[in-house]
Amino acid sequence: MTSDQTNLSANWNYPTAVQVGAGRVRELAALCQQHGISNPLVVTDKGTAGLPFMIAIMSDFQDAGLGAALFDAVDSNPSVTNVEEGAEAFRTGGHDGVVALGGGSGLDAGKAVALYAGQSRPLRDFEDAGDNWLRVNEAGVAPVIAVPTTAGTGSEVGRASVITFPDTQEKKIIFHPKMLPVAVLSDPELTVGLPAGLTAATGLDAFTHCFEAYCAPGYHPMADGIALEGIRLIKEWLPVAYKQPGHIKARTHMLVAASMGATAFQKGLGAVHALSHPVGAFYGTHHGLANAVFLPYVMLKNRPVIEGSMARLGAFLDLEKPGFDSVFRWVLEFRALFDIPNTADVLGVLEDDIPALAAAAEADPSMGGNPQPLDRDELAGLFRQALAGNFSPA
Repeated sequence: MTSDQTNLSANWNYPTAVQVGAGRVRELAALCQQHGISNPLVVTDKGTAGLPFMIAIMSDFQDAGLGAALFDAVDSNPSVTNVEEGAEAFRTGGHDGVVALGGGSGLDAGKAVALYAGQSRPLRDFEDAGDNWLRVNEAGVAPVIAVPTTAGTGSEVGRASVITFPDTQEKKIIFHPKMLPVAVLSDPELTVGLPAGLTAATGLDAFTHCFEAYCAPGYHPMADGIALEGIRLIKEWLPVAYKQPGHIKARTHMLVAASMGATAFQKGLGAVHALSHPVGAFYGTHHGLANAVFLPYVMLKNRPVIEGSMARLGAFLDLEKPGFDSVFRWVLEFRALFDIPNTADVLGVLEDDIPALAAAAEADPSMGGNPQPLDRDELAGLFRQALAGNFSPA
């Protein structure tokens, strides 16, 4: 583990209070007390629950006189059942707040548990569509403190959770403004044990968040600027974190870049996520890997409307002859550093499933942020291109 931590400790308040720095997980108990949480429910997955730092966290809670309990029945793609069981544990344990800890699964499940524990309607009723968020009983939403252990989803700074509904093979976005954690504790030491493959997949998830947010239509210079700097940080530091898992400086920058990606995609996402969400719901595929596979195909499809954006991005990244072609080549080369495959068969995609996958992608909320409208046939074409590994423009 490297020791260079110069100027990598700070407190931020955008979009929520963030405490970042190595070793700061030991501040978690005090942070709960600061926000009036005396009996937190720690929501995570079984793999994270068994790691040594979890023992230290639960011990710190006990030493601080907090009545914490652990709920670790969270799947890699959190399901409505996980949320319902977590909410029941919250209610029966008399908890007054949630510590959402882990990668995207633990964070999304924890935020959804905090929302759902105080509601009387089914979780599906709070899908991010129209004014469904107004159905939430705000007094029943518990405060959340988020502790990310991967640098990917950026869910720690988001107001939504992606939850799988197995009965319909759908991933739905559950949203309410009060799902935004009251505080985030980003400690890079919690990410150093992440295997290289997961480091790459989660990092490329963060990259895709930044990239799609930057390309999304609409006027949001703040999101654009955050996305551009997030891309630069990932370009510089993901290869270091991948090759040197104990490199604290790289891990810190990647945690920050992941939060930046989720902050930026308030502007919107796009077809990469629209393709990836149903693949995750159908096959249980890792979301970051799916994004990494689909990204170049969507870039090619969107080329006519993102040429100007790619010229600016290429210049910002100091690429030779900035433009779409140079950015596209660089994206392919960057993915290759992490052995990302070019074909969607590795994600489980089957030709026979493409009509259903395309229908789900067309209905996915992320499509609203794509630089251009795409219909079901065009989305099916993207699935087929990715299955064939065909980089010819569609």
